[in-house]
Amino acid sequence: IKSLETSLSAALFDRTSTGMKLTKRGELLVRYAEQFEQLEEQVERNVIDPAGIEGQLRLGVSETIAQCWLPELIAKLHQQFPSLEIEIQVDISMNLRTDLLSREIDLAILLGPVSEYSVDNVELPGFDLAWYVGAGVAMPEDGPSGYLRMPVITYARNTRPYRELKSELFTRLGAATALFPSSSLSACFRLVEAGLGVAALPCVLGQDLVAGGRLKTFDPGWTPNPLRFSASYLGDPRSLMVETAANTALDVANRFLSDKNDL
Repeated sequence: IKSLETSLSAALFDRTSTGMKLTKRGELLVRYAEQFEQLEEQVERNVIDPAGIEGQLRLGVSETIAQCWLPELIAKLHQQFPSLEIEIQVDISMNLRTDLLSREIDLAILLGPVSEYSVDNVELPGFDLAWYVGAGVAMPEDGPSGYLRMPVITYARNTRPYRELKSELFTRLGAATALFPSSSLSACFRLVEAGLGVAALPCVLGQDLVAGGRLKTFDPGWTPNPLRFSASYLGDPRSLMVETAANTALDVANRFLSDKNDL
């Protein structure tokens, strides 16, 4: 700061025993700096060819996204930014949120939105859930609701889907229901297929297993709420590349679900 004041031949801060406060010239410099930042954003947005943007995108995604449309997103980003290096981290949403706020990642695609003033969220289409059981598991005598006496395999313990499902099961069935949390979505499907429990999982990931005769759906009279995701990033400092990547995630997600619904 002192070096900047010397180069400008102006005092930017009033220094007192209680701290520092911007002088009038300091406040003016801040306003000019903000104007330069806005001008830089406009140049990036309107002048620079995206193909010429270099750098790194640290991308964090939940496993649901990794199992669905992450490959399509990466392909689209490479098409938009050929010189961009993309580093991918797959984790549960709670950890992705922490990493985003601590600036360990640039863009998080997670169960959202993130309710922080510093974060911009692009809301993504949700994933409807369905109840699944192994194809070889016989129908209970009391109907589909009887399947819920089996262990319920679900998302990891420190996630919103786990908390919501646990609360709903407790309300409907009491404390007797056994929950088997797992941080691996693919493991959830394998455990259900093996007849070790039932699970409410994304329809788009279960439909091929049902069509292949490995799983079957059942209706116990209720289904957990859809999974809601967002592409979230810190709004300051703004980055055209990160903002574009978030909106590209929205386009890719919409196209993926549209293609699945057409099947």
